[in-house]
Amino acid sequence: MNEDIKFILDASKESMDHAMMHLDKAFIKIRAGKASPVMLSNVMVDYYGSQTPLSQVANVNTPDARTIAVQPWEKSMIQEIEKAIMNSNLGFNPMNNGEMVIINVPPLTEERRIELVKQAKAESEDAKVSVRNARQDANKEIRTLDDVSEDLQKNAEFDIQNLTDAYIKRIDSVLDVKEVEIMKV
Repeated sequence: MNEDIKFILDASKESMDHAMMHLDKAFIKIRAGKASPVMLSNVMVDYYGSQTPLSQVANVNTPDARTIAVQPWEKSMIQEIEKAIMNSNLGFNPMNNGEMVIINVPPLTEERRIELVKQAKAESEDAKVSVRNARQDANKEIRTLDDVSEDLQKNAEFDIQNLTDAYIKRIDSVLDVKEVEIMKV
């Protein structure tokens, strides 16, 4: 196999791997009824005038499956943390006891579960688009190679299509697992 083609195939596979990693991260943020510190990973707190990730101003943990506890490193930050969680549109109603912010994660309604499945499907569709874009880019690069025979180009395009199909299949199976997890009561 030509070195240029091998390089293009490797780059294409790497792009598809990135799409899978992005999908995995997106799925972690889609909660399925159980409390997780990751749910607050996008919350930004006003820390002395600059927007700072919550994880950098407080310890976030889950004492049980339905509760998230946020222990600020500075007590003066409790109100700011509470405000940031409310403004994050996660649907949480934080309470503070003077020491920490406590969030009771409500059980998911059927309607909310369906919404989360739609969100998961949208994320998986984005991942599929990224995979297809990687295929398209690789095929364009292969067609621009001058020192490669037409047969080698066709074989490389066939290999890229097989790789694309495999990644699309993986995305679908990851989505199926997530869908079952979300809909399980």
